[in-house]
Amino acid sequence: MAEQKRGDHKASFDLFNFLYKYGTMILIVVLIIVFASVNPSFIKADNIITILRSISIVTIIAIGITISLAVDGFDLSVGSVASLASAVVISMFVWYSQPTAVAIVTAIAVALLVGAFNAFMIVKVRIPDLLLTLATMFIIQGVALTYTKGATVSENMIMPDGSYAEGTISSGFAKLGQVPYIIIIMLVVVFIVHIFLTHTKHGRYMYVIGGNEEAARLSGIPVNKYKVVAYLLSALFASLGGIVLASRVMTAEINAGGPYLMDAVAAAFIGFAVLGAGKPNALGTFVGAVLIGILANGLVMMSVPYYAMDIVKGTVLALALALTYYKSRQK
Repeated sequence: MAEQKRGDHKASFDLFNFLYKYGTMILIVVLIIVFASVNPSFIKADNIITILRSISIVTIIAIGITISLAVDGFDLSVGSVASLASAVVISMFVWYSQPTAVAIVTAIAVALLVGAFNAFMIVKVRIPDLLLTLATMFIIQGVALTYTKGATVSENMIMPDGSYAEGTISSGFAKLGQVPYIIIIMLVVVFIVHIFLTHTKHGRYMYVIGGNEEAARLSGIPVNKYKVVAYLLSALFASLGGIVLASRVMTAEINAGGPYLMDAVAAAFIGFAVLGAGKPNALGTFVGAVLIGILANGLVMMSVPYYAMDIVKGTVLALALALTYYKSRQK
């Protein structure tokens, strides 16, 4: 009798493991079938491209969060950093008539300063990452608003002195936010970070730090150095997401990157369970973003009100967190 109970327990545990590993993939397939049965145009090539384009910015920003999670950190400032990078890159064109390379490098440099600030306050001052990056989020929002004076930065905008902005956005920069370039950028970012985290010693060191910081330190891994790198990379990819966003809409709107934060966090945490990884990883984050993109696109096709989207996304994130942390307690 006791042996039978152990067998039943083992069977249920195996089922849980199967759902943990493949549940996200199964859910994606189920959603595709459901949405395609309701609206056959859902699986047309044009709509698939639309989904990939819609998740590109989310995925790029989420990759930054994934790297911070790899060292057991968490960067909530990525949405604001994306907004700031968007404002800086467009203003370089419109206000200062700078070439594309200068505009992009300047936006990235500003974002890296934010990443360096986060790293210093977390690593040296030892402020908890969640609290510090939350504070940074509000600081950067204020900096972006102050920099743009609360206005949308665009070509031919009215300047404070009443004149019109004379700068123009280069055609080369405008292509970054168009298909297929925006999708290619996303896939390249995912591929590079996947290789970095899984096939280099530096990525493996980050995972060791995330698993047990004290053990990593005792084994000779420079923990603080890798934490600094993680927050710099998080800011880098947030700025890249903001730059691509600016290219896509050709303007810099107030807090443009803010709405991407929740989707990026959800994608990163959903990625923990993809194929049973049990840790932050680039491919899992991409799959998480695909799931969110399919949900959003399918619900729009079903005429679900836009204000209900956050309910669905929040529920998916809650389930992903529940699954991830329940699994971690079973180890």
